[in-house]
Amino acid sequence: MSSELKKLGGSKRFSAIAIHNDVVHLAGQVSQLVEGDITEQSKDVFAKVDSLLAEAGTTRENVFSVQIWLADMREYDEMNNVWDAWVADLNAAPTRVCVEARMAKPHYKIEVLVLAAL
Repeated sequence: MSSELKKLGGSKRFSAIAIHNDVVHLAGQVSQLVEGDITEQSKDVFAKVDSLLAEAGTTRENVFSVQIWLADMREYDEMNNVWDAWVADLNAAPTRVCVEARMAKPHYKIEVLVLAAL
């Protein structure tokens, strides 16, 4: 087990990825699709998660915890359709929480935070 702290990508404000003790912590992921509906934004966000996991050296199969914030819980079922497809090939789905929250920008419909093993 490596106790080294490694940070990848992001900006001066925050790292996109932090790896410590063989755990990958992804920054909250939002979609930049200003016109996208919840389905499009969810697909965009989970594709970003896949890309960041690959950059960190792991995969969706190693995700063990996901936090999801929705701007509007009335879009829960539509988001879950995308989620169900995203976890369909996994041995077991990760733990998850999904709540409604006010977003930082008005066009954000979803934000996702992921923890995964290396």
